[in-house]
Formats: sequence, structure tokens, C-alpha cells
Amino acid sequence: MVSTAAFVGNAQAQDAAGSAALVEKGRQLATAADCAACHTAPKGGTPFAGGYPILSPLGTIYASNITPSKSAGIGDYSLEDFTRALREGVRKDGAHLYPAMPYPSYTQLSDEDTAALYAYFMHGVPAVDKAAPQTDLPFPFNIRMSMAVWNALFLKDQRFTPDASKSAEWNRGAYLAGALAHCSTCHSPRNALMAEQNGSEFLSGGSLGTWYAPNITSDAKAGIGAWSEAELVQYLKTGGVHGKAQAAGPMAEAIENSLQHLPDADLKAIAVFLKQTPAVAGTEQQPRFAYGQPAVSELTLRGKSGDVDAGWRIFSGSCAHCHQAGGTGTDNGQYPSLFHNTATGADRPDNLVAAILYGVNRKVGEHDHFMPAFGDDASFTDRLSDSEIASVSNYVLTQYGNPAVKVTADDVKVLRAGGKPPFIAQMRPLILPAIVLVVLVVIALVALRGRRRRAAR
Repeated sequence: MVSTAAFVGNAQAQDAAGSAALVEKGRQLATAADCAACHTAPKGGTPFAGGYPILSPLGTIYASNITPSKSAGIGDYSLEDFTRALREGVRKDGAHLYPAMPYPSYTQLSDEDTAALYAYFMHGVPAVDKAAPQTDLPFPFNIRMSMAVWNALFLKDQRFTPDASKSAEWNRGAYLAGALAHCSTCHSPRNALMAEQNGSEFLSGGSLGTWYAPNITSDAKAGIGAWSEAELVQYLKTGGVHGKAQAAGPMAEAIENSLQHLPDADLKAIAVFLKQTPAVAGTEQQPRFAYGQPAVSELTLRGKSGDVDAGWRIFSGSCAHCHQAGGTGTDNGQYPSLFHNTATGADRPDNLVAAILYGVNRKVGEHDHFMPAFGDDASFTDRLSDSEIASVSNYVLTQYGNPAVKVTADDVKVLRAGGKPPFIAQMRPLILPAIVLVVLVVIALVALRGRRRRAAR
């Protein structure tokens, strides 16, 4: 009896240790998958309780509560239910999720990792019995069943398969970048129906509305081919590489919530994978970070009156204090240089304009990287108009970046409103009339067929 009790007690202890290890593995996977970034409401929201508004081109999509609450979250999900949601984008009640939830990438996750994620969300996350706001897209995008057709067309329901011709490190990077970190969700372009184009255009850049996720293929000019592996690791870990780039917008969120917490070995694996992706060339004449040099116009124009460039006036009054008169930034990198900077050297101005509109907020460790917003959310800075942002953008591009890129007030207006709507959103006003027309045609054909049958009798 004593030996039996000891055996049972030892077995229970081993099961508990095994369960704890599985939950911890799931926590690490959830971090790599950046679940918290979308499933946590901004400004102090409870982790994984949902409520984060995803400003998609089709309307605002609210991330759901994925805590183990039985009333508001996923507490009544079985492993099979959880797996189906993760890989197929279908909830327990049968309703389809929108691909703002990156299930087209998560479908590559292994059974073991899916089980670990399930264990974490069921046993490692506190339940929050508060429902997230409901997503209410305009017609016809509110018809979730339409996603069944979208999935049939574009979802590749298959697990990640290692490439035997590549190293273990490369395969680890491919799994992290392709499945967990879902890099293609932002960095691949999308077709007319908002599906990722992951064939020959994989990771070649994509619009996020206001921000633009750049080409991260191995192309030396359009992509990251001129970056070293060490620089890529540094960027993924800190969000900044002097003389190259700094993260803002959605990439800053990914670094703050996910990438900075990954082991260095995983970041190195991602860098190895990216450096070996097929190069996708663009129209760039040189790498984005290669443009610009210190400027002296601030020194020569300060104090002058009369007909002075409007962009310089705004730069002098609102930008030079932090970025310095010559655009050199600060020595500690808190405020980056405006030359040798991918935001000012790109062949499109989206990220420069977005940084001015929305600012930069990135926390790495205990260090905050901050730039105030000058758009609608400006608080202690000047709220700049579309024409003013265009003027200062053109000044910065001419003095420090790619002078071939020009910004108009209309460009700023579009980006302030969330970016150019994709084709499917532009077609929305025509969809209802088209449906009505199809219904009328069907009714007419049925009526005509009925008449012919009666006439044939």
C-alpha cells in the first residue's frame, strides 16, 4: 500500500511538472506569435481579453477575448475547437473569422505547438469575464459565411514541412517567420480580394493602409540584402540600427510585444532565413538606407524673414530640437538621424508621413523610444494640416532622404484617412446593386422558363 501510494504520488508530480512545462512552452509560443499585440486592448487593457481595434480597409475589426472565460472567452473550447480556429479561421459556433487573425499563417503550426498553445491559454492565462466589442463591418463584408469561399480559394491548410536541403537554423527561421511571427501578413502584397500573394512576391512589401511594410527579401537594393545578419538581429531585438532604420507603427508593436522577448538563437534563425529568401527587385536605385547627408540649411536660413521655405519653418520649429539642426539625431540613438534612414530613403513616403501623423512609441526593455504625433492625436505638439505635413515631408526628403519622392496635401489626406482603399472596398457601393441585378435576372429567367413550359403544353 505504501509503495503504491508513493508510486501514485510520484506519477502525479511528474504529470504536474509535465503540464507546467507544456504551459511554459505555450507561453513562449504565444509570445513568438505576438498574440498579445492584437488580443489586448490599448492603454492598459487586460492581457488577451480582446478589444484591440484593427483598422482594416474593410472596417474596424475587434480582436476577441481569448482568455479561458466560459462566458466571454474560449473557456469551453476543446483542443479540436482551438485547432480549427487557429488553422482554419472557424470559431466553435461555426462562424468564420476574418483573416485579420492570421490563420493563413498559423495553419502551418505543428500539432505539438498547437497543443502547447492550447495548454497555455487554458491554464496559464487568467479568465476575464468581459466580452470584447463586437465586430460590425458594413454590408456585404459582415456576411461571415463569405469567408468560406475565400478560404476555399486562398487558404492552404497544410503544416510546415522542413526543407531537407537547408540547415536546421534556416528551417527554424522559416517556421518562426512563416508560421508563428506571420511576417507575410504585413510584408507580402495582397490581391484584389485581400489574399496574400506569397508566390513570387513573398515578403516583397505590402500596404497596411497608413503604414507600409517594406520589402524584406534578400534583394540588395529593394530588400534587406545589404544588411548583415547581426544588424537584422539587432533590429528585431531593439527596433533600431544606427544608419539604417528604426521601427514604428505595427512593427514597433511586434518588437515591443514579441520579438524582443525571443531568444537570440531564434532571432538569428529568422535573420538567416530572411537573408536567403528569393530576392524580389523593385525600382530602387540604391538601398533605402543609403540616401542623404547632414544638411546646413537650418544654419543658413535661421533668422531670415520673408519668402522662406514653409517646410523648413516647420522643421525648424517642430523637428530640429530633437533631430538636430543638421538632421543628425542624437548620439545615443534616442532620436534617429534623418539621413541614412529607411523612412526617408524609401521610394514611397508612407512611413515618413505616418510617423509625423501618429508619432512613434516603442518600449524595449525599460527604455522608451518616443516621438510625438503631429496629426489628429497631437496633444502637446502643434497639430499640422495636410499641407503643412506635405511641406515638412518634402523638406526632409529633399534635404536628408530620397529627393525624387514628393508628397502632396492630397497624399497626406489619404494617409490620414487610413490609406487608399483596396479594390474590394472600392467596389462596395456596386456590390448591392450587382446582387439585386443578379436576383432580378434569375427571377426573369425562371419566369421565362415557366412561360415556355406553359406554351409548350
